[in-house]
Amino acid sequence: MSESTHHTIRRAAARPRGWCCSFSGVPDSPEHRALPSSAGVGAQKLPPPKSPLAPSFHSSPSSKLAGLIDPRRILSPGRVSPIDSEGSPAVAVGESEDEALPRDQPAPAAGAAPFVAVREDDEEGGGGLDLRLSLRGRDGRCVVMELDSAVLRHSSAFFAGMVPDASGSGSGEGAGGKRMEVDGVDNLEAFKEAVELMFEPDAMRWLSRAGVSRAIAVLEVSSSIMFDRGIESCLKYIEAVPWNENEEEKLKHVFARCTFDELVCKDVLARLQQQDRSSSEDLTVQLVESVTSGTNNGARKELQSLVTGLLSKSSVYHKDLSGLNKGRLYQICRSCLSSLVELFVEGSRPVEGAGQSMTVSGSSKPMIERISKQTENLNWLFDILVNNDMAEDFVELWAKQEELIRMHEQASPMFRYELSRISASVFTALGKGRIQCPSDTRSQLFHGWFRPMLMDFGWLQRCSKGLDVRILEENLGQALLTLPLQHQQSLFEEWFRCFASRGTECPNLSRAFQVWWRRSFVRSSVDVRR
Repeated sequence: MSESTHHTIRRAAARPRGWCCSFSGVPDSPEHRALPSSAGVGAQKLPPPKSPLAPSFHSSPSSKLAGLIDPRRILSPGRVSPIDSEGSPAVAVGESEDEALPRDQPAPAAGAAPFVAVREDDEEGGGGLDLRLSLRGRDGRCVVMELDSAVLRHSSAFFAGMVPDASGSGSGEGAGGKRMEVDGVDNLEAFKEAVELMFEPDAMRWLSRAGVSRAIAVLEVSSSIMFDRGIESCLKYIEAVPWNENEEEKLKHVFARCTFDELVCKDVLARLQQQDRSSSEDLTVQLVESVTSGTNNGARKELQSLVTGLLSKSSVYHKDLSGLNKGRLYQICRSCLSSLVELFVEGSRPVEGAGQSMTVSGSSKPMIERISKQTENLNWLFDILVNNDMAEDFVELWAKQEELIRMHEQASPMFRYELSRISASVFTALGKGRIQCPSDTRSQLFHGWFRPMLMDFGWLQRCSKGLDVRILEENLGQALLTLPLQHQQSLFEEWFRCFASRGTECPNLSRAFQVWWRRSFVRSSVDVRR
């Protein structure tokens, strides 16, 4: 090769014997012409083994080259063998000084990058780079590497059975004229880097510069060629650094395709999957209880959003309902309701001195803040139940809170409107059709909580806390229309009187009222038979 296309770069003496590579096709040379049939006699064709010659301690040899080496052809210098679609991965060892390109592959493009060799001078005068390894990808790209065959054999059990041993050459010429070609490589860059890693004295330093994604790709190739030191180094590096979600998925795919020794990969597996396969029910309940008992309002709201996202059906983390225990969730709901009743009982007691009704004895928190905390907890739990189709029992539970309904009339408006905030969530879910409850349950709910809603609507408008009162008005009317017509009439009459006297301090249910009037008094052309 001429000086214009072949450059030699010296490395420090401390480096191990080197290798060389090129991402371009092999430069044009007169020696690349096709050889006659008799010229191919000197080439050694090795039938690709169905299993590697040497076993690997760290990885299973079965199906290791699947997807990495094209099984279609075995190449010899200057000649293409017949295509066998059922064959095994192709490896050819030849006694040729230059790399030969098969005829059916396109020639290198004009102006391709020159062949760059990275060499280390041999103080003894002998050539340390005694093997030329050619890697060809499925996209036609080719990498040519000049290597020390001894390092390749000692590093990889697969190459140990393929690379000729210079010490055992019967011709006495050594392995200086040997070459090897691997065709149909899926990940050409990763294969090249796995070979490079064999010559690196500090593999961890090389991997830290490469990053997690490249280390995962090198790990898969190392498993395929049974490069045990590469497997150990990649797993050690990957276990010690953070991963993003894409890298985690790549790693899972590698573990699904390859088999590694348990002692080597146990630390990575401990990060990939939960070793204890017990149910997440207990943990879920603990998280919910921690949120409902939290004392920091800002942190509690943030944790509510976090847990809601994890438990939501639409969440990418949600797989099934195995992590939700309906009974335990309703126990937490009842506990919050009990706390709410106790607070209203304390708030209804006669007090001495102005302003004392705002504070509960033994607590520095104002009562309104403590009541607001419990109503927020109940609304949050109700959202979780609705999102997971478990909220029907909550409607019945809320409809039967007779003690709270009774105390609502006696409590201060600044306390009691918090109860109507819970009713607003229930009415909205019913109006949207997200909960399907029996007619008796819906009737009991309106019988107990419709009048308090009419009384507290003005406070809900002024202290909305994220509540959309227009949506509440729309869905309150829709939920009311699901009741029997006779029951609707009594409730609409009550609303009509309230709206006539209070105006905007009362919800506007005019559209629902018109629907009820039409259904009740406008004669239809179709008579419904009883």
